[in-house]
Amino acid sequence: MMSLQRPNGNSSSSSSPKKHKTEESDEEEMLMVPDMEAAGTTCVLSSNADNGVNKRGRGRNPVDKEYTSHKRLLRNRVSAQEARERKKVYLSELESRANELQNNNDEIEEKISTLMNENTMLRKMLINTRPKADDTH
Repeated sequence: MMSLQRPNGNSSSSSSPKKHKTEESDEEEMLMVPDMEAAGTTCVLSSNADNGVNKRGRGRNPVDKEYTSHKRLLRNRVSAQEARERKKVYLSELESRANELQNNNDEIEEKISTLMNENTMLRKMLINTRPKADDTH
């Protein structure tokens, strides 16, 4: 099995002391996708591409396949975590918007009730202040 290289050149199994290590940097390090080419490993990445063999990966060596699948797995984990975070933010904003709309609705219903009462009262006043048909002739 091949050890994965970090972008800074340290292998994933070594433990070098680092200054001011935080929890976030630990998580970022764990989720970091290793880059084989940048790390300078001597692994044959796609020797069959020169020979004209399938470019779909059928002729690749098992180490390359394992590395690719591991890299894809890590990318998928990061992507899934980001999607969960986006969903939390979206739901939070949605709940906030729902509460805001409910408050606006309550205020409007209160105004409607007040205006209906005022309208009823003004209609009664209008009926009482109109001259009656018997009084005019």
